[in-house]
Amino acid sequence: MITFEDFSKIDFRVGKVIKAENIEGAETLIRLKVDFGELGERIILSGIKEWYKPESLEGKSYIFVFNLEPKKMMGEESQGMIMAAESKDGKECVLLVPDEDIPPGTWVH
Repeated sequence: MITFEDFSKIDFRVGKVIKAENIEGAETLIRLKVDFGELGERIILSGIKEWYKPESLEGKSYIFVFNLEPKKMMGEESQGMIMAAESKDGKECVLLVPDEDIPPGTWVH
């Protein structure tokens, strides 16, 4: 359990993937270049390669953790995290998407 105060520190934002590509030598990672509107663009690495092809992600909006401390993976810095759910059978990864066209950078409550 975390406190409401701890939870309120997490900054969820809508981001639009403007470019996605496999990372050479990485079995699970995809590099995402994400537009967060007035907040700028970020590179976010995600271990979703088993379930998604990079080209299927481009041009779509997803929910991201915006204020996650950057982390180095495969020699690159990831500046956030895409939010995903596990399917009922635990064998699929399902990315969280807004159900309406929401501008990049919008705060998710």
